[in-house]
Amino acid sequence: MEKLRCAVLDDYQGVSTRLADWSSVSAQVEVTVFREHFSGEEELVAALSPFDLLVVMRERTPFPAALLGRLPRLRLLVTTGMRNASIDVAAATARGVTVCGTASATEPPVELTWALILALARNVVGESTAFRQGGPWQHSVGVDLHGKRLGLLGLGKIGSRVARVGLAFGMDVVAWSPNLTEAKAAEVGVTRAVSKEALLETSDFVSIHLVLGERSRGLVGRAELARMRRSAYLINTSRAAIVDQAALVEALQQGVIAGAAVDVFETEPVPVDDVLRKLPNLLATPHLGYVSQGNYTTYFREAVEDIRAFLDGAPIRKLG
Repeated sequence: MEKLRCAVLDDYQGVSTRLADWSSVSAQVEVTVFREHFSGEEELVAALSPFDLLVVMRERTPFPAALLGRLPRLRLLVTTGMRNASIDVAAATARGVTVCGTASATEPPVELTWALILALARNVVGESTAFRQGGPWQHSVGVDLHGKRLGLLGLGKIGSRVARVGLAFGMDVVAWSPNLTEAKAAEVGVTRAVSKEALLETSDFVSIHLVLGERSRGLVGRAELARMRRSAYLINTSRAAIVDQAALVEALQQGVIAGAAVDVFETEPVPVDDVLRKLPNLLATPHLGYVSQGNYTTYFREAVEDIRAFLDGAPIRKLG
């Protein structure tokens, strides 16, 4: 019997077949790993047309209805994580494509958030670069976290964990989201800000931990950035579209805020000539929030489980 063909997309590090045991499906499935990102629909159609099964990494490659309609062989689409806004699940279901997900841990993005906050506060990148390049010995004065205010836009699973670390550092932690109640904030041990504006105006560090949706898209724009202190820092490890990117670039160029750290971008990978790569007061990482050994092991192990269950006629962790 001819094997089904499965493509693993955007496996930048080439680890999908090393971090999971694919032997349970190898008799029926031939796996091809793509490490390079496909940037356009025509490239995707040309590369993916021969495949019956796809494993996609988070939201690195969108699958809108138009693209799904050009992949007639596709039968199963597995995404890492149980939420993927870049897949048109309804369109996939209508075409008879089963969409399944995997578990995803919240600890890795929390840890990266704090890596970015600490690196901003103590100018770790600048000082380390100077050290390696024979530059000045100590050329910056770090910002203390103890006693400073950490403002969190979002106090869900990730935001709550970020809050507890802030409290451990001795920070004054406040939070705001459209549905946040004083009772929920009190459970975490933080104060509910009376408004988004009040949080922005009084915080030394503002960190975003919201799900992207109609209410959160463009939540932080030019007017909101102007409310922040000139000494304040903005951290976004959530979704790029929550912050108006043009307004952020302008704010950093004009010194409206002291700096920012971002792990998420509107276009990924970010073009080599993008202005974001040239801003001296921007600390940027290439969407590393969920990129950890533990998370990746879970992703690919459960992706194999999803494929095995689909082959057995009893799909698990279905979306939609």
